[in-house]
Amino acid sequence: MKMKTLKIHLVASARPNFMKAAPLYHILKKKSWAKTILVHTGQHYDWDMSDAFFKDLELPPPHVNLGVGSGTHAEQTSRIMLAYEPVLCRHKPDLVIVVGDVNSTLACSLTAKKMLIPVAHVEAGLRSYDKTMPEEINRRLTDALADFLFTPSKDASENLLNEGVRKEAIFLVGNIMIDSLKKVLQKINPRTEAAFLKRLALAPREYLLATLHRPSNVDDRDELLRIFKKLETISRRIKIILPLHPRTKKNLKAFRIPRPASKNMIILKPMAYREFIVLEKNAKLVITDSGGVQEETTFFRVPCLTLRPNTERPITVTLGTNQLLHADELEDKVFDVLRGISKKGKIPAFWDGRTASRIVGIIEKKVRGTHDSSHR
Repeated sequence: MKMKTLKIHLVASARPNFMKAAPLYHILKKKSWAKTILVHTGQHYDWDMSDAFFKDLELPPPHVNLGVGSGTHAEQTSRIMLAYEPVLCRHKPDLVIVVGDVNSTLACSLTAKKMLIPVAHVEAGLRSYDKTMPEEINRRLTDALADFLFTPSKDASENLLNEGVRKEAIFLVGNIMIDSLKKVLQKINPRTEAAFLKRLALAPREYLLATLHRPSNVDDRDELLRIFKKLETISRRIKIILPLHPRTKKNLKAFRIPRPASKNMIILKPMAYREFIVLEKNAKLVITDSGGVQEETTFFRVPCLTLRPNTERPITVTLGTNQLLHADELEDKVFDVLRGISKKGKIPAFWDGRTASRIVGIIEKKVRGTHDSSHR
């Protein structure tokens, strides 16, 4: 008897989501038992923040684009739900896979579960224990809804168990971000890498890379100004490359904060994934408030200073190269690294580029097996 094809929605939205969705898409599309529909909510709609990543990660144009755009958290979440519900009614998928912790993750999970459609959450169990962060609310609620929880590390699995999630629903699979990272690294040859650095007048280990986008750092004028002044001071000692996130760019203009006068602080537009990886891999140090960057620097074993009081990825601190700090500590910590005082770190278990294969294997066994049995 021929088994029925499993129809799967794979939801992507903000740019880190694409890095998590791409490895799953590439494996699922090769499976005869799966029909995978790529759903882009449109939460990030700037070319440099989304479509360029589709190109770098060899993803096709999304089969569905909800085009929700920006707005407050409530506006964006509600728009996604309103736009996604008729798509679910039309497609009737057997499984919805969501990744990460953005508004789209929660909105699509909630919409699917209201329609009794199973949900799988990739990157489940991460906790900062800071409920002032919208992402913490999104991941906690998504985990409470999900039927299959795929965790990147042992501590994430333990978090879910401590919250009362059934052990049978939790699967330790590793960090799917590393799947995309390793795939992109294979396509970067040394000559291309050297040419890109030369174009920016950079030499390996002779510059810092910085990224800023968290509301706690960029939505308050005094805090954003404090951070920029610190970066300008540091740039007198070493060159700083800052690809400017649209949110940060908008706030710099709204707050009338002038661009740094230092020629050693180079502000760039958002970068394609491949270019950013080259900068990250060759940096002396990375200053960030991004969760994904904390993971990538741990993989590269590049020192990372995270401008946050907490992280949902504590393994990057306990095992990796990451340190958490306040802006007032930034100069001292940077100068420590320049003097050779930094964490060496180790790469955590299962950060091996095979996470997507493990997830698809579990879906085939657990979801498809149940699905086929129920249709006999």
